[in-house]
Amino acid sequence: MAKRDYYDILGVNKSASKDEIKKAYKKLALKYHPDRNSGKDAEEKFKEISEAYAVLSDDSKRQQYDTFGHAGFDQRYTQEDIFRGADFNSIFEDLFGESSNIFDMFFGRGFGGKRQRKGNDLQYNLSIEFEEAVFGATKEIIINKDVKCEHCNGTGAEHGELKQCDVCHGSGLQRRTQRTPFGIFQTQTTCRNCNGEGEVAKKACIHCNGYGIEKKSKEIKIKIPKGINEGQFLRIKGEGQHIKNGISGDLFVVINIKPHKFFTREENNVYMEFPISFSQAALGDEIKVPTLYGEVKMKIPSGTQSHTLFRLKGKGIEDVNDNSVGDQYVRIILKTPSKLNKKQKELFDELSKENKEKLKIEKSLLDKVKDVFG
Repeated sequence: MAKRDYYDILGVNKSASKDEIKKAYKKLALKYHPDRNSGKDAEEKFKEISEAYAVLSDDSKRQQYDTFGHAGFDQRYTQEDIFRGADFNSIFEDLFGESSNIFDMFFGRGFGGKRQRKGNDLQYNLSIEFEEAVFGATKEIIINKDVKCEHCNGTGAEHGELKQCDVCHGSGLQRRTQRTPFGIFQTQTTCRNCNGEGEVAKKACIHCNGYGIEKKSKEIKIKIPKGINEGQFLRIKGEGQHIKNGISGDLFVVINIKPHKFFTREENNVYMEFPISFSQAALGDEIKVPTLYGEVKMKIPSGTQSHTLFRLKGKGIEDVNDNSVGDQYVRIILKTPSKLNKKQKELFDELSKENKEKLKIEKSLLDKVKDVFG
């Protein structure tokens, strides 16, 4: 099912200011917040308007959405990425007198569900060879990160023995009723004593001191897809930091590509310089040119000038997202000889004289044309 346009969801036009977008969202949030609206579609509607606000209130995300629409935007952002970083606290404080973690609502506890927190993401910069970026590879990396404590299975409790939280009585929530200009509202927040789990340790684990996590080195295999480019990243789900009674974050591997000795890359095309002699340029020749896929023969027509570009179709790099392949461009560089023997000097002297004679003839013709036309 196709997503609705974010501007239509909030009922604003595409030129709406941030204040107009915020005002529209506050009005709809009052109507559809599940603590106020018990309708069966309220939760979905509230998530929809909150997603629209999270995108349109962020300058960078809004620009991406305006440029690429839903199809392109959704390829760049996960649902978690859309909500991550969005500031709803001030809005909920204005409306309900208390802030609320909307990220937990949609990706953790939800409305009435049990909270599931997520650990922090990690970033790893991986340098690879030029050929590995072109053809793909499998690399192994070692990272130090927080993992689930094996002794207590991540509970933080010795022998895994837990008891009901005395503050929230097992619900994981603390509720508060407050009178506001909009009416009486009941808000709920995460229980600070048990962090929303509803249970606490009878006795803290002696290995992790109750944290439920421990630091370890882990070896991870990274599959590099062919065609990946400089600065692109790979997302390895669940290989980030672990968090007590929650799920692990993700690992983002940022690709750095080492320079090649004679190839350079622009998008999916590759470029190289190839030196030839004056005689090859003047008379023409057939040369063997290195490519990513082995040597190929290429014809140099007579009279070729220095820095002329020749195209070898399909000898570039396969696109990381589809099967299209770039081209290779060969830039011809005329090589000036540093030393000449006697015979070569005589030949160049003769050529020079012929060129001077040719220039005299051309100059004479030019003077005659000037005389005719003034």
